[in-house]
Amino acid sequence: MPTKAKAKSSQLIRGFEPYQESKGEEYMSEQMRAHFTGILNKWKLELMQEVDRTVHHMQDEAANFPDPADRASQEEEFSLELRARDRERKLIKKIDETLELIEENEYGWCDSCGVEIGIRRLEARPTATLCIDCKTLAEIKEKQIGS
Repeated sequence: MPTKAKAKSSQLIRGFEPYQESKGEEYMSEQMRAHFTGILNKWKLELMQEVDRTVHHMQDEAANFPDPADRASQEEEFSLELRARDRERKLIKKIDETLELIEENEYGWCDSCGVEIGIRRLEARPTATLCIDCKTLAEIKEKQIGS
């Protein structure tokens, strides 16, 4: 059964309208960049609100339980929350790097082969730096090396 936090995190960046391209519109036009800037800023804000909620939750729930099992359960819960927030902290850093790419007009192009990543892929994963073909190849190589 999904937890309240897990259900909340699965809803991140879902409240946006898919971008509708104009006929003849150039890839990564000013309007497209503004669209992705909005998505990334909203996502970043939601992640930062989660961090604040975690801090308040840990402050409010922190108790010195006399029972070692209760204390261990609370420590495990806090540990899991902190690991999730650490992943989100890294994601916030990646979002900031992506926002810089948008400002420098370098956003939306594959780092490996230089082709367009694609609007729908970027809406699904706004921090993507590889087109789907290069990402698939990278995952295959990673599996081969990891085996």
